[in-house]
Amino acid sequence: MIYSFDNYQIDTSKRVLLQGSETVPLTARIFDTLLYLVQHHDQVVTKEELLRAIWPNVVVEENNLTQSISALRRLLGERKGDNRFIVTVAGHGYRFAAPVRISEAAEREAVTTIAVLPFKPLVTKDRDEALELGMADALILRLSDNRQLIVRPITSVRRFTSLDQDAQSAGRELGVESVLDGSIQRSANRIRVNARLTNVADGKSLWTGTFDEDFTDVFTVQDAISERVASALKLTLNKDTLTRRFTVNTHAYELYLQGRYHWNRLIPSEVYKSVEYYKRAIEIDPDYALAYTGIAIAHISLPISADVRPSDSFPQAKAAALKGLSLDETLADAHAYLAFVKFWFDWDWTGAESELKRALDLNPNSAEAHRAYGLLLSLLQRFDEAVAHGTRARELDPLALITRANEGMFLFYAGHLEEAEERLQSTLELEPNFWVASLALGKVFLQQGKHDAALEAFSKARDFSGGSSQPIAMLGFTFGLMNDRARAHEALQELESLAANRYVPPYNFAAIFHGLNDRAKLFEWLERAYEGRDVLLSAFITSEPFWQPLMNDPRFRSLLKRMNLTK
Repeated sequence: MIYSFDNYQIDTSKRVLLQGSETVPLTARIFDTLLYLVQHHDQVVTKEELLRAIWPNVVVEENNLTQSISALRRLLGERKGDNRFIVTVAGHGYRFAAPVRISEAAEREAVTTIAVLPFKPLVTKDRDEALELGMADALILRLSDNRQLIVRPITSVRRFTSLDQDAQSAGRELGVESVLDGSIQRSANRIRVNARLTNVADGKSLWTGTFDEDFTDVFTVQDAISERVASALKLTLNKDTLTRRFTVNTHAYELYLQGRYHWNRLIPSEVYKSVEYYKRAIEIDPDYALAYTGIAIAHISLPISADVRPSDSFPQAKAAALKGLSLDETLADAHAYLAFVKFWFDWDWTGAESELKRALDLNPNSAEAHRAYGLLLSLLQRFDEAVAHGTRARELDPLALITRANEGMFLFYAGHLEEAEERLQSTLELEPNFWVASLALGKVFLQQGKHDAALEAFSKARDFSGGSSQPIAMLGFTFGLMNDRARAHEALQELESLAANRYVPPYNFAAIFHGLNDRAKLFEWLERAYEGRDVLLSAFITSEPFWQPLMNDPRFRSLLKRMNLTK
């Protein structure tokens, strides 16, 4: 059935809420709450009835329901005193107030899922990995700009580089209906591309094509492949978006591919190298919007993962994102990158949310925008909404490690510890050495009171982080909680030793003093974090549950007020 109210529709078979043609991200609990209220729109539903319906066979506190109703009101656009959808009936429960229309579900415009795998070399000894990954990346970008098509991002497909990779099995792992793969070879000024579109369900070929052109015609090859894929999938896509070119200079394009290749390795030294390639591309083509957005996300990633001083990175990221958007305002991910700067460095929460809404308006299937929105909402303590966006990001980008780890973090912040642990453990099954997931898992264990397991996870995160000080800080914090003051001070000395040679986020020192219950030193370092716009402060200060015991301290409330996080 379809339940319609205002400009919303609930599709019960697909379990989605639509606002116009756009999907509103909801957690399963919030969807069930809305559906039950709408189905009983002609009556008052008691709190006890809702608790039984939404949490069957589970004993939960009434506060869980209150939070779900509050999150639902925000998602529907209600503000304080505005009860056009949900009315609280004092002493009884809730009533859905808006008129509801009921109809049978009709067939909707089909949305197809596809993955573009990294292309393989025709001759193994002559590999050009930047070109192989770049061809896939370029086709992903072209095909993604269409709402009939959900395309897996490069972050999910980049692991399928094996020369004997089977397209059908990759498609099953990625959860898509079709897979585009092929081979590519460049020799002097010539390029040869073989492409194949495969139906994942039965392994049958939907289309194959061979192109043998001058390298200067690589964009024409990409145009042709995109158009043939759309035709084979029987999609009515906008030809202008399929054949959209961000540069016509093949040398600038090659440099951009090199930048993307190094960025995708996600190692600080490689990230810096990617920036140099993007800058060289811009020297050749000053209007190359994608190269500017590449610089933006490269600089954004460094302070949060590699202990780079925020003032050395975020201003460059902001300038690059703004320049990219001045050249092409329709780049959804560029809006998401600008949002990162606004909430991690500018502390402009309203501006960040505005950028993310614009990103999702341009591309509702941008996993990066959903992930960024989840990070912002967690900081603003809108935890259920954050989980909904994190889940949607993972559905769109199922094998991206950071996306899966972030979803686990959002579940952790929302208090869903078992679900958070499961998501983070499954991420580590994909990549056992992914330190961000180990760090987050250690925090879950810590909240569960499993100190030994937390220490093991934090130690693993330290071993594989490439030098980040965050795991060291969490080890020190945990030792402090365990009253092992000697080992907590060892962690503190390790941070001091690092700080003698490079920047260490003040937040990490504050965390150890928090574990040691040294309030004077704790607030001294939090002030340093505030003065230096420490990205860890703006990323975690309200979302991490470890800081909650400080909420009654006027110094902590003052800090949050100065950050515009409380009134």
